[in-house]
Amino acid sequence: MKTSRWVPALFLGPAILVMAAACLYPVVSAFQLAGYDWSLGTPWSSARWVGWDNMVSAFSNPRVWSSLVTTLLFAAVCVSAEMVLGIALALALEKPVRGMAVFRTLFILPMMIAPIAVGLTWRYIFDAQFGLINALLKLAGFSAQTWLADPQLAFIAIVIADVWQWTPFVFIMMIAALAGLDHSVMEAARIDGANWWQQTFWVKLPMVIHVIAITLMMRLIDAFRVLEVIYVLTFGGPGDSTEILALHIYKTAFVGQQLGVAAAISLLLLVVVVLLSWGALRLSNPLKGEDR
Repeated sequence: MKTSRWVPALFLGPAILVMAAACLYPVVSAFQLAGYDWSLGTPWSSARWVGWDNMVSAFSNPRVWSSLVTTLLFAAVCVSAEMVLGIALALALEKPVRGMAVFRTLFILPMMIAPIAVGLTWRYIFDAQFGLINALLKLAGFSAQTWLADPQLAFIAIVIADVWQWTPFVFIMMIAALAGLDHSVMEAARIDGANWWQQTFWVKLPMVIHVIAITLMMRLIDAFRVLEVIYVLTFGGPGDSTEILALHIYKTAFVGQQLGVAAAISLLLLVVVVLLSWGALRLSNPLKGEDR
């Protein structure tokens, strides 16, 4: 019996409407708000149309571009470390060993903690007087550091917090991908004399390259949107050394009360995230090119 054409639309329609309401409406609102001068606490009827002035003000502000550079650097360092550590942990814990369930649970826990709690925890850990990091440095014979007061050390601190929280995501993705590999291929590689390194880099990882690609792009997209941990940990300081683009948008909107300018800057972030999403779809599609 042939299914009517309207049946798929009937099932997909509600989901499409929900996605449109949840995703498209905020985007359209951002485009609208970017053309107005409006502050919170005032009626929308008092909003003043300024056209492209908000765009010009946003893109001529050096702090916007410096925060974008900080975001790019933050994303590159964090995601690179998370990918290396996550893949390494997945390879190390791929085979069943005693206590594997306990290890996997411990690795997943950081990802399940609320970002605000993560920020508060690491803020106490990096405290200059009572923090755990400085206590360990003193035990090792090194001098205590003002982690959150030094621009370079503060950047390292937010990187450590992000890597600690999101390496488990890479680990989960990779352990699931490795578990689904065809064991006959691995057995053939062993019979052909391939050692562990050759099996890993010439057989295993190429077979899960699409999972690696989508995991990489998902982490890059999330790195551009991170806010809560850095908000609690450094609030973008000292100075603007740890002020990523999402945090700058927050400050512009809710501290500076320039919602139109903040909406204009958010469109820049939207463009970056869309490009990364497009890259994820291009790299992670295992069927591309097969229909040619």
